[in-house]
Amino acid sequence: MAYLEVDHVSKHYSGHTALDNVSLSAHEGRIFGLLGPNGAGKSSLIRIINRITAPDRGEVRLEGKPLSKEDLVHIGYLPEERGLYPKMKVGEQAIYLARLKGLSKRDAQLRVKEWFERLEITSWWDKRVEELSKGMQQKIQFITTVVHEPRLLIFDEPFSGFDPVNAEVLKREILALKQRGATLILSTHNMQSVEELCDDIALINRAQVVLSGQTDQVRRAHGSNTARIVYEGTLSTDSLEQLQVLEQTHHDRHSLLRLQLTPDESLRSLIERLPHTISLQSIELEYPSMHDIFLSSVQDQ
Repeated sequence: MAYLEVDHVSKHYSGHTALDNVSLSAHEGRIFGLLGPNGAGKSSLIRIINRITAPDRGEVRLEGKPLSKEDLVHIGYLPEERGLYPKMKVGEQAIYLARLKGLSKRDAQLRVKEWFERLEITSWWDKRVEELSKGMQQKIQFITTVVHEPRLLIFDEPFSGFDPVNAEVLKREILALKQRGATLILSTHNMQSVEELCDDIALINRAQVVLSGQTDQVRRAHGSNTARIVYEGTLSTDSLEQLQVLEQTHHDRHSLLRLQLTPDESLRSLIERLPHTISLQSIELEYPSMHDIFLSSVQDQ
């Protein structure tokens, strides 16, 4: 059973439909990518899951039960618009926010210090938030989101403001939270991060879910049946004429060949058709990137 279920949820604002009969589910120990262009309805759904607003129709369930006010202690939310107090010292603020999540003063101090050490930011403890860069503030916000060890985590554009090195640090921590059994919802426009992190996705456009499923299965379903072959050796003109060649390039030690397969052809049958004059280094089916799938799905609608 899914840890979080959104069941036929609709939301309207003054004649505008933000969500139209949206259903999706996020499972424990998996990362769910909530995707869509600006204005598609993602933020409205996140607000409903956090009980900031209520749906006009439909229901949100946590572990099979209707989401209640008491469930909020099990949710950690990192909003796109950050909410730290600029004049307050970093360590003091992190402890204060941890206590708002229900931790005792002692537990809040211990856990915050552990996270500061983990992210190697102990030198920031007595700095004021306004002294920190956007990326540094993002690390503090991340800590305050996860410090109470919620079972459901919602990250809205978590990599905003991060350089590549710190983005990798955050990805590592997100994967560690997944390994510890948390259910994670990741809302981002960074499609590379979706491919690297997300087990499942739902794409919302114009208030409706237009695409959903396991990430790898979605990519396979949108594939064009193209094979990518890296090989050593020489292919004769006759051999090439028997293959549907899309591209052929030669490098110092190997060559690359992209072939169009027939609709019912497998990689195994393709290998059997390749001449013995070449030595295969690798062969794989090509799948479109999540970026391309995102664009085509939105444009098609």
